[in-house]
Amino acid sequence: MVQLSAIHWIYFGMVILIVITMALRKDTVLPCIIGIFLVGFVSTGSIWKAVQVLFNALIAAGTEFLGLITVIGLVVAMSKSMGDVGSDYIIMKPAAKIMVNPDVAFWILGFIMLIVTLFVWPSPAVALIGAIMLPIAVRAGLSVMGAAVAMNIFGHGIGLSGDYIIQGAPAITAKAAGFADAASVMSASLPLWLTMAIVTTVLSYILMKRDLSKERAKDEEHRLSYESTEEKQGNKQYSTTAYIGAALFVILFFVDILLLLKYKLRGGDATALIGGTALAITSIITVIGFGADSLEKITDYIREGFLFGMKVFAPVIVIGGFFFLGSEATAKTILGSQATGLLSDLGIALSQAVPLSKIPVAFIQMIIGGITGLDGSGFSGLPLVGSLAETFSTAIKADKATLGALGQISAIWVGGGTIIPWGIIPVAAIAGVDPNDLARKNFIPVITGLVITTIVAIIIL
Repeated sequence: MVQLSAIHWIYFGMVILIVITMALRKDTVLPCIIGIFLVGFVSTGSIWKAVQVLFNALIAAGTEFLGLITVIGLVVAMSKSMGDVGSDYIIMKPAAKIMVNPDVAFWILGFIMLIVTLFVWPSPAVALIGAIMLPIAVRAGLSVMGAAVAMNIFGHGIGLSGDYIIQGAPAITAKAAGFADAASVMSASLPLWLTMAIVTTVLSYILMKRDLSKERAKDEEHRLSYESTEEKQGNKQYSTTAYIGAALFVILFFVDILLLLKYKLRGGDATALIGGTALAITSIITVIGFGADSLEKITDYIREGFLFGMKVFAPVIVIGGFFFLGSEATAKTILGSQATGLLSDLGIALSQAVPLSKIPVAFIQMIIGGITGLDGSGFSGLPLVGSLAETFSTAIKADKATLGALGQISAIWVGGGTIIPWGIIPVAAIAGVDPNDLARKNFIPVITGLVITTIVAIIIL
C-alpha cells in the first residue's frame, strides 16, 4: 500500500492547477515554477535548497532537451540558407506539373508538407511550402482554405505528432514515461498515428470537396494574385548555388533515410545524423553562395536557427522541469536519491482506491493530452502525458508505450496547431485566411480522429 505524503498532495494539486491553467488558455510557466519550488521546499525543508531545486530542475530538463534544441536550430538555419539562394523553389517546382486539379493539389500539397515537416518541423515548413507550393495549388483550383487545411493537417498534425525523423516529440514522451530512448514510443505510436492520419485526411478532403463550390468566387481574387506571384518566381533566374543546394538537400537526406533504415538508428543517433547533415548543407551553400561573406553569413543563419529553437523550447524546459519530478529517475537527479516517482505513487494509490480499466484510462489520457495542448504548444504537455502513461500503466497493467503515444498524439494535434485559433496563426497568416475559420474547418476531422484513435488504443492496450 502506497502511503501518500504532503509532497504527493502538493504535487498533485499543482498538476490540477496547471491543467486548469491550460484549459483557461493561459501560460503555465509560472505555476510550474511555483510547483517546483513547493516540492523542493517540502522535500528539503529549506528555502535556500528549494531555490537550488528550481535551478537544478531546469538544468535537468535542459540537458534532456539540448539535443533537440540543437537539431531544430540547425534545420531552421539550413532552411533559411536554402531560401536565400533559391534552392527551396527549385526543389518544389516539379510538383507544379502534377497539380492539375483541386483533388490532386490537396493531396500533393499535403504530402509535400508532411515530408518537409518530418525534416524541418512545421513552422519552417509552413514558410517554405506556403511561399512556393500554395500559389501553385490555388492556381490548380484548390480553395485557399482547402490549401490551408491541407498544410495544417499534414504538417502540424500528422508530421509533428509522429516526428519520426527528428524524433523530438517521442523523445520527450519516452523520457517522461521512463524509457531509455524513443524507440518504444515510436513503435507503439505507428498504428495510432496511421489511424489518426487516415481519419483526419479523408474527412478533411470530403469537407473540402463539399465547400469548394461555395468558396470558388471568394477565392478568385486570391487565385489571380497567386498566379502573378508564381509567374514572377518562375521567371526568376536562379544561380548555380541554388541548384547545388537543392541537389545536396535531396541526395544527402535520401542517404540519411537509407542509413536510418539500414543501421536502425534511433533517438540521439538519428538526431545527430540529421543535425550534422543540416549543418553540412548550410555550410556548403553559404560558402558557395556568399564567398568571402560566408563567415558572417553562416553565423547569422546559426544564430537565427538557435533563436528559433530556444523560442520553442524555453517554456518547455520549465514545464518539463516540473513534470520530470513525477518520474523517479529524473526526480532523483533533481531532488536527491531519496526522491520517488510522485506521479507513479499517485497512480498506484488511485488504482488501490478506485477500480480503473483500459477504457476510462485511455480516454482520460486522450482528454488530458488535448487539454495540455490548449496553451498552443503541443510539446509543453508531453512531459505530463509521458508521466501519466507510466502512472496508468502501473495502475492497470497496460502498455506504457501505447498510452504515452496516445497522449502525445492528442497533445500535439491540439497544441501543435490544428483546432485552436491561437495555435494555427502561422498557417492562417501565410494563406491569408482567418484562424478561427481554419480552426472550425479542422474541428470535426480532428475530434473524430482522436475518438477513433483512442478506440484503437483501447484495443491494443
